[in-house]
Amino acid sequence: MAVEFKQSVLPSGLRICAEVDPAAHTASVGFFVRTGARDEATSVMGVSHFLEHMMFKGSDKRSAAEVNEHFDAIGAQSNAYTSSEMTAFHASVLPEVLPHATEILSDIMRPALRTADFDTEKGVILEEIAMYADEPMWVLYEQLIEEHFGSRSELSHRVLGTPQTITDLTALQMREYFDRRYSADNTTVAMAGKLDFEAMVAHISQLCGHWDRTQAQRTHDLPAARNVNFELRDSKVSRGYRMSMSRGPGMTSDERYAAFCAAQLLGGGENSLLHWALVEPGIAESAEAGYDPHDGFGTARIFVASEPENLERAWSIACRQAEKIMSLVRARDLEQIKTRAATGVVIAGEKPGGRMHRLGRLFMYSDVYTTLEEELAKINAVTLDAVARSLAKYPLLPATIGTLLPAVAGAETAAVPSYQTAK
Repeated sequence: MAVEFKQSVLPSGLRICAEVDPAAHTASVGFFVRTGARDEATSVMGVSHFLEHMMFKGSDKRSAAEVNEHFDAIGAQSNAYTSSEMTAFHASVLPEVLPHATEILSDIMRPALRTADFDTEKGVILEEIAMYADEPMWVLYEQLIEEHFGSRSELSHRVLGTPQTITDLTALQMREYFDRRYSADNTTVAMAGKLDFEAMVAHISQLCGHWDRTQAQRTHDLPAARNVNFELRDSKVSRGYRMSMSRGPGMTSDERYAAFCAAQLLGGGENSLLHWALVEPGIAESAEAGYDPHDGFGTARIFVASEPENLERAWSIACRQAEKIMSLVRARDLEQIKTRAATGVVIAGEKPGGRMHRLGRLFMYSDVYTTLEEELAKINAVTLDAVARSLAKYPLLPATIGTLLPAVAGAETAAVPSYQTAK
């Protein structure tokens, strides 16, 4: 029997959807909440990610230890993540214990948010921020999104927050944010694998039917592209790093498939233009391009890492490759990209866990269901002409460009970026 899509919406607005596969040997469930860094006030930046941690600290029914014990008792592979646009809590299990896994997840989705746990976990979050501060690419990327969107835009928010916003955050502010955003009508429960959909809907209704509806909203205001250049200096780095960010199509646009292919052709692996122009001849140690679709917009980026003295040369070559991409690629190059993308989509869809994540993310952005086969068809339909149209509409350059270099000998690490107008 083929995979069958089913969905239901509870009176509270909670969406339940599933891809039912009677031949599967496992089942997966995830609670997806349409909230992330872009939905936070600047003063509480990082609260979504902090809240994700707090969910596993227990509810009025379970302690933190019992949450772990009860997941382990049923052999669940469970985890969670937070992005700029969503927060997800998920588990993969044997089909017979799917209702139990769903009960545990639904319980932690209504956490106790104890002040003592909050105070303890704050230290953990600050340590995580400090850990990422030692990652040059992460440091550059976080500064890049802030410069690209402007510090007054919610789109510039850092998922982890800053040491200042986390230090200042109170348990009361977290509870208020939770009450607004973690509502029934802002949540989707996605499932996949071997399961009885009607029975699971009844089960979830019993577990979550009392959740409040808040009509949580999200702003889609998109600030004008700033296209500035900035430079950071850090005594902890020894390489030179440069990254650009430009606009692309959003998650619900069919143009995203061509934008993805354009980025892959330029810098998507060992057979890309940037690899052969920069990495293979030893000019740069890393050179790549990427495209990320978001809710209402997308971003494209180019990244180069090299010896500091080689960075300007490497970046100049990368820019030439980006500007001449359509004269450098061939139809067979695009076919290879599409085949690789299709393989990735199919591999991810072979397991219920992959299908559950795809389904949950899909309904974070749209009310329209798209089958795996339909998505593959859209990937395979991309032509070189479509790639060219995408690059004409969403050029990779000009862009916001950030550079991270070692500190100048005898000088302190710059506390703030220095700027110049982008050329």
